[in-house]
Amino acid sequence: MTRPDPHAGFRRQRHPGFELWVDSPEESTAAFAQSVVRGLGDHPRWLHCRYLYDARGSALFERITEQPEYYPTRTEAALLREHARDIRALVGAPTLVELGAGSSVKTRHLLDAWADEPARYVPVDVSLEALTMSCAALAREYPGVAIRGLAASYERALPLLRELSPLVLVFLGSTIGNFNPEELGDFLERVSAALAVGDHFLLGIDLVKDVRTLEAAYNDRAGVTAEFTRNFFARMNRELGTRLDLEAIEHVAHYNDRLDRIEIFARFTREAVIELPDLGRRFRIAPGEMIMTEISRKFRTDEMAATAARYAFETVRTFT
Repeated sequence: MTRPDPHAGFRRQRHPGFELWVDSPEESTAAFAQSVVRGLGDHPRWLHCRYLYDARGSALFERITEQPEYYPTRTEAALLREHARDIRALVGAPTLVELGAGSSVKTRHLLDAWADEPARYVPVDVSLEALTMSCAALAREYPGVAIRGLAASYERALPLLRELSPLVLVFLGSTIGNFNPEELGDFLERVSAALAVGDHFLLGIDLVKDVRTLEAAYNDRAGVTAEFTRNFFARMNRELGTRLDLEAIEHVAHYNDRLDRIEIFARFTREAVIELPDLGRRFRIAPGEMIMTEISRKFRTDEMAATAARYAFETVRTFT
C-alpha cells in the first residue's frame, strides 16, 4: 500500500532568507464553514477557537500579550530567557519546530541559544500573513539559522515532522489549555505518533492560581480581548458571507473553578440571524444567548505529567 504524501496540498514559496510551505486556502475556508455549522448546530452553541487566528486575530492576540493584566507571556518569556541554554544542552537537537508560532517573540530566547551552531527553525501557524512577517524578521535577525515556515493547521503540519528529526517540538503560550480533555488526548496522541524516538517536546502550560488574577488576564481594561472575540464574527462576515452586527456582541470571560478553566463567550445583546449562504444554513440567536468561543484550562504539573505519560512521554525536567 502506498503511504499518503504528507506534502500533498502544500505549495512552496521561496523568499529572501527563508521558505514557506503553504496549505491549500480552499481547504481552510471549507473547514472553517463546516466547523461553524457544527458548533452553531450544537446546544449549547460553540465556535472552534482555532479560527480566532486569521491575520487580524493574530495581530490582536499579539496586543493581548502586551496588556498589563496578561501575565502568561511575561512569565513564560522570563523562564525561557533564564533556561534557554539549559534546554539547548538537554535536548541537543539542531531543529526547533514551533506550533502556533505567531510573532515568535518568546522563541527568540531559544534561537539565541540555538544560533551558536548550525540550526533550523520551523514555525507553524495558520495565519500566512503573520507567519510571513515573522519569518522575514527572523531571517534578518538570525542569518545563520535555516528558516522554513509551515502555514497550516497542527493536524496538517505534524505528519511532516519525521523528515526533520532530530528535533525539539515547541508548544508555548499555554495554548494547550484551549483543548478540552478529548481534544488534549487526541493532540498528544498525534504529537507522540509524529515524533521519533529521541525527539523532545517543550510544552508551556498555565498553572492553577487565584481567580482574580486569572479573570483579569482575560478581561483587560483596554478591551483588546473583547475585540479579539468579536473578530471571530468579523471573520465570518468577511469569509463566509454572514452579515452580523458586531456592535450587538459582547465579550464575557469567567473562571470555572469546577473544571479549572477560563471560559470565553460571545453574548448577543439582541436577536440575530446567522446565515451561511454557500451552505444554505441559517441559525437564529436569541437575545442574551451566549456562544462559547474559547476555553483556557489551567493545570497542575503532576497532573500534566501523568496525562503526558499515557501517550509515551517521559517528563525530563520542569521549569517553573
